[in-house]
Amino acid sequence: MIALLRGILAEKHPNQAVVDVGGVGYEVSIPISTYSKLPEVGGETRLRVYTNVREDAIQLFGFHTADEKALFEKLISVSGIGPALAIKVLSGIDPASLVNAIRRGEVDKLVKIPGVGKKTGERMILELRDKLPAIEGATDAPAQPPISALEEDVLSALVNLGCQRTAAEAAVRKARMAGVPEVFEPLFRKSLELVR
Repeated sequence: MIALLRGILAEKHPNQAVVDVGGVGYEVSIPISTYSKLPEVGGETRLRVYTNVREDAIQLFGFHTADEKALFEKLISVSGIGPALAIKVLSGIDPASLVNAIRRGEVDKLVKIPGVGKKTGERMILELRDKLPAIEGATDAPAQPPISALEEDVLSALVNLGCQRTAAEAAVRKARMAGVPEVFEPLFRKSLELVR
């Protein structure tokens, strides 16, 4: 599997780039967010790559950041979303806004993306709401106070029990606001009660 390409940018188009690696040109499908960060043709570039192997073709999908690639991989895990549609989704909305829309259940924002209908938008929310990676700039709420070492230990314990990280963080915040003492066991037990 090809995971990374570093070479000279031979061609670039809004949805595609050709990267020359040691004399071999790799055609890579890319979202607009990656296109906007590419150097001029002839410059050196580096793309994180997802390799899609089908019966009749091998396709490469390239991303400027690990966050974009992780989000792409989450999108293609949704039933009915293939790699081509996932690239369109990432081109139609910036990653932070996409994460926010899915986490908040904003179907109306998702259906504005070309190729995404109401059913697909609803499936994205249903299947990805608690599974999305953290994206720089994506926020669900106003900035929260930093997590203390004790809270991080409680979070780690909750995640090890199978809780989603975002749900665990919300439960720890609620427990802290309820006045639970800053001691591991009481904070853990109250958070476990509150986690959804």
